[in-house]
Amino acid sequence: MMRKKSISASKASLVLFLCQMISALEVPLDSKLLEELSQPPTITQQSPKDYIVDPRENIVIQCEAKGKPPPSFSWTRNGTHFDIDKDAQVTMKPNSGTLVINIMNGGKAEAYEGVYQCTARNERGAAISNNIVIRPSRSPLWTKEKLEPNQVREGDSLVLHCRPPVGLPPPIIFWMDNAFQRLPQSERVSQGLNGDLYFSNVQPEDTREDYICYARFNHTQTIQQKQPISVKVFSTKPVTERQPVLLTPTGSTSTKVELRGNVLLLECIAAGLPTPVIRWIKEGGELPANRTFFENFKKTLKIIDVSEADSGNYKCIARNILGSAHHVISVTVKAAPYWITAPRNLVLSPGEDGTLICRANGNPKPNISWLANGVPIAIAPEDPSRKVDGDTIIFSHVQERSSAVYQCNASNEYGYLLANAFVNVLAEPPRILTSANKLYQVISDSPALLDCAYFGSPKPEIEWFKGVKGSILRGNEYIFHDNGTLEIPVAQKDSTGTYTCVARNELGKIQNEVQLEVKDPTMIIKQPEYKVVQRYGQVSFECIIKHDSTLLPAVIWLKDNDELPDDERFLVGKDNLTIMNVTDRDDGTYTCIVNTTLDSVSASAVLTVVAAPPTPAIIYARPNPPFDLELTGQLERSVELSWIPGDENNSPITNFVIEYEDGLHEPGVWHYQTEVPGTQTTVQLKLSPYVNYSFRVIAVNEIGRSQPSEPSEQYLTKSANPDENPSNVQGIGSEPDNLVITWESLKGFQSNGPGLQYKVSWRQKDVDDEWTSVIVANVSKYIVSGTPTFVPYEIKVQALNDLGYAPEPSEVIGHSGEDLPMVAPGNVQVHVVNSTLAKVHWDPVPLKTVRGHLQGYKVYYWKVQSLSRRSRRHVEKKILTFRGNKTFGMLPGLEPYSSYKLNVRVVNGKGEGPASPDKVFKTPEGVPSSPSFLKITNPTLDSLTLEWGSPTHPNGVLTSYILKFQPINNTHELGPLVEIRIPANESSLILKNLNYSTRYKFYFNAQTSVGSGSQITEEAVTIMDEAGILRPAVGAGKGYSETLFATSPVMHTVRPTFYKVQPLYPRIRNVTTAAAETYANISWEYEGPDHANFYVEYGVAGSKEDWKKEIVNGSRSFFVLKGLTPGTAYKVRVGAEGLSGFRSSEDVFETGPAMASRQVDIATQGWFIGLMCAVALLILILLIVCFIRRNKGGKYPVKEKEDAHADPEIQPMKEDDGTFGEYSDAEDHKPLKKGSRTPSDRTVKKEDSDDSLVDYGEGVNGQFNEDGSFIGQYSGKKEKEPAEGNESSEAPSPVNAMNSFV
Repeated sequence: MMRKKSISASKASLVLFLCQMISALEVPLDSKLLEELSQPPTITQQSPKDYIVDPRENIVIQCEAKGKPPPSFSWTRNGTHFDIDKDAQVTMKPNSGTLVINIMNGGKAEAYEGVYQCTARNERGAAISNNIVIRPSRSPLWTKEKLEPNQVREGDSLVLHCRPPVGLPPPIIFWMDNAFQRLPQSERVSQGLNGDLYFSNVQPEDTREDYICYARFNHTQTIQQKQPISVKVFSTKPVTERQPVLLTPTGSTSTKVELRGNVLLLECIAAGLPTPVIRWIKEGGELPANRTFFENFKKTLKIIDVSEADSGNYKCIARNILGSAHHVISVTVKAAPYWITAPRNLVLSPGEDGTLICRANGNPKPNISWLANGVPIAIAPEDPSRKVDGDTIIFSHVQERSSAVYQCNASNEYGYLLANAFVNVLAEPPRILTSANKLYQVISDSPALLDCAYFGSPKPEIEWFKGVKGSILRGNEYIFHDNGTLEIPVAQKDSTGTYTCVARNELGKIQNEVQLEVKDPTMIIKQPEYKVVQRYGQVSFECIIKHDSTLLPAVIWLKDNDELPDDERFLVGKDNLTIMNVTDRDDGTYTCIVNTTLDSVSASAVLTVVAAPPTPAIIYARPNPPFDLELTGQLERSVELSWIPGDENNSPITNFVIEYEDGLHEPGVWHYQTEVPGTQTTVQLKLSPYVNYSFRVIAVNEIGRSQPSEPSEQYLTKSANPDENPSNVQGIGSEPDNLVITWESLKGFQSNGPGLQYKVSWRQKDVDDEWTSVIVANVSKYIVSGTPTFVPYEIKVQALNDLGYAPEPSEVIGHSGEDLPMVAPGNVQVHVVNSTLAKVHWDPVPLKTVRGHLQGYKVYYWKVQSLSRRSRRHVEKKILTFRGNKTFGMLPGLEPYSSYKLNVRVVNGKGEGPASPDKVFKTPEGVPSSPSFLKITNPTLDSLTLEWGSPTHPNGVLTSYILKFQPINNTHELGPLVEIRIPANESSLILKNLNYSTRYKFYFNAQTSVGSGSQITEEAVTIMDEAGILRPAVGAGKGYSETLFATSPVMHTVRPTFYKVQPLYPRIRNVTTAAAETYANISWEYEGPDHANFYVEYGVAGSKEDWKKEIVNGSRSFFVLKGLTPGTAYKVRVGAEGLSGFRSSEDVFETGPAMASRQVDIATQGWFIGLMCAVALLILILLIVCFIRRNKGGKYPVKEKEDAHADPEIQPMKEDDGTFGEYSDAEDHKPLKKGSRTPSDRTVKKEDSDDSLVDYGEGVNGQFNEDGSFIGQYSGKKEKEPAEGNESSEAPSPVNAMNSFV
């Protein structure tokens, strides 16, 4: 039951708090209004809690307050009323609560020690001050003691004790000699935190008699001196080295308690020879960055702004070459109370509700207590509208008598916080604070803001009217602000007029009129232009303006953003600026500025001054760095920096760049601050709180930047509340039961003060729940555990430091962690669209079962088996993802005539849900692919043998094969097309009754019940008739010629009619390559439409990189690839532009290995020259012998021998093309087409294009230059001229005929 009551109370507190946020009144800071409204007292000034005073001066205890009526003041001392009228030494300032205790006229400060508290009271309540503890400062003398001289052996350690007198506050200790010179300190000799002087090891130079400890008491401005201490060091040889021993602290461990926000000082001083070096670490963590400093030669560890996160074990390690010693200090950070939410003044109307909230934190947790008008609330007069609930006071249906001042006290063993907050209940009729008939003037197309400052209790409602009898203003063209201001976002000329503001509440109504005038904008209709003028010449800039007739413009001319020089050469006219007798100093930027009371426009132009006559060369260089930096006018958020420029080195300084260093957060790192024109040597700099600034200046001219100046003096700005909150706040769960809140932390200088922390708040969205908040250290992540799975949360992160909070942050929406979906999609249906495409449908899963962000659905599908082959094989599953809440999808790329399975799964950010039951579906038959191959073998006079392979993908049950063929002559004329249907179980066919020596083109494809598949084409030629009958000549568009010829007995005698047509299927074939070291010549044969634009694609063989593409100029059938890598295998293919997917098959070639750059020229070798001379001499002798024998009538028997043995089977063959050379019938057996070739299987490829270079040489053996030009002799492809004399009577063999044809 108690728990339920607590929950109800907290909910009621939240509701009332929201009501307060909505209905609490804000009192405008209007002096006249504040003088008229009643207000409880507020303490405005008071002395510090711990107030140490100078016993020689009067004691002033401050207490100032404001209120209406003005408050009266009273004091308590040590908890009882302090009657100042009974003490002649004590007076109170008029109209103030400040006490003045007269010490200089005989009073003693010790008599007034105690705890004081001030109360300010009027008819609406009483405010109280803090408890102010008054203590006079003390600076006692040193107690007399007898000091014995210290005799120490060289290398031993020594401690000189100071033991200063106990003062208030504690004195500052330092060591000096008789001449008032500070004693030098080092890693070996240093002063400890307690004031003692420590020697890690003494040296002979430490001998002296005037080691004097001084204690300075700052409050009384006195210095006390201890008697001199004598030290004498005696030497012993040799000096014994010793490993480190800690002089302070003693033992192996110690403890220290420090308060949050204070400075933590830890000290370790060690003895040893050689002098030990001190190092600090934090066990189980890192020393805090930017807050850790080392002092006293690293013997003191200093951490500023400590927080609870700095608690832990700190180890100091003293080390020299002989060993080490260490000590562990256990640090505990406690905290005096500090505010989380301090109570704020509350102004309410009668009958309204509100709350006062007082929340503080500390270590240990502070106790919260309330007072009303300075009296504990438990014994204060009862108020039926008031209810106390822990750290909150709830007010409901307040009345004027409910006005009071409440005090919240948060205390623990380390201190307390006291805050006053009043509740002021007012019943006031509306008042309009904006002066009547106020005139507002704005420029057209700019916003107009018409004020209607008001006050009333209850809060009045505000309405606006235009004109005397106008209707109330509404709509998107107006914006109504909470403070009563009417905003017209885009004021036009017709917006001019009288506007009336009406304020009303239940106690009355009041109105006020204001005037609005909309003016035409000011414009520069002719701007100044860039000018170049010679030295001593004249130049003029124009600036012609247009403005509203009721506004008076003022035109100002500037040079380089500064006033014009005070020089009579500058003549300012109505619409122009003229400069007479121009000099180099006039070079710069000139700006025309036109100002009216409502707007301002400007335009600039550059003037460049050039020298008329030639002048000696001037050495230009970067400017020298500025110097003599000075900071003046130091304020909390700004400072003025001034400097003296260095020499500009013949190039004018264009601008100065100011940089700053933050010695507190990022020492040694310089940041850009601002820059100013080169004519400016002072600048007002905006500063951030809690930054230790140093500045430097860099001069810039056209040559470059100068070296940075020496840094300025340092300036530490005061701390303040953070100005901004963390950015990029997000809430994303990493597990199903958590919420990970992340943000981008503030940078060091953005903290604005010590103790940067973050208040992380969250609550479940759309649920009536309170905010849950936690304050974390300077981190960037917080994890909320135990959350429901995937629910929305409202999140906000607010920065705070020791001085308070940043502005209220904006809220973001996040989600707790996702979990895998719970159910699978149902009602999965498959509709087969065609043999390669299917459509799948499913029902969406309920969003509640997704348990995360719905990303979509995944369809898993795989082929089970082919229905034509009935063979099962493992096929990897394919996955298609459909984004969003789709309930259908298309499955492309299916194989025809196959059985498939699929299932569907829902996907969220966590992963996939369960799969739906497997759904089986089958694809129908499709058309088959092309036969795997088509070979034409065994050519005879009238027959060809065709062999083929079944399609790789039958895509159904094959029903038959279709063979079509037709004759082709060498001018691309096609004869009649013959079609044959072949049973599906056949794999070869002998085609008979063909014409002899005729080229045929074949088209071959397979069929299923659906239709015909893609076809494969091939060409072949029947062989020449052995009887040597002439091949008929065919003309374009004609049949066979009238020349008679014989046919084979088995051949048809019908002569088919031919038609002139283009090849049906364009193609590129016979791609050949001739590769050199770094380039390759590519050639090919093309069949297809004229004027094709070719391209060559190539890449490294076996590489997955994209193909590289080169365009071939014109319709050439060769190309040179350059820039290749020696000794590398390449793949290449040729294609034609405009024919989609039309390209050749791939060819592979390899470039030659890299050759040595230096080669021996054989023509310059001595042995080669000698050999050539011998050969030439031998040839000359043979020629002479032949000439002599010829003159004698002798004959060589070669020709006779050849005639006697004229056997065609043993005739010599041409080396180039394999045709029989000297003795063939050149006219009867000409090749059908120059340059055609016959493959090894005797099938005939389609004839070459007319412009192919293959006509003039072999594609492989022919040689090309790098630019593709043909070199070497033409090979023997040209026809021989008819032989004169007797022709051979022997008929050529069929082999000879075929070789001649190809």
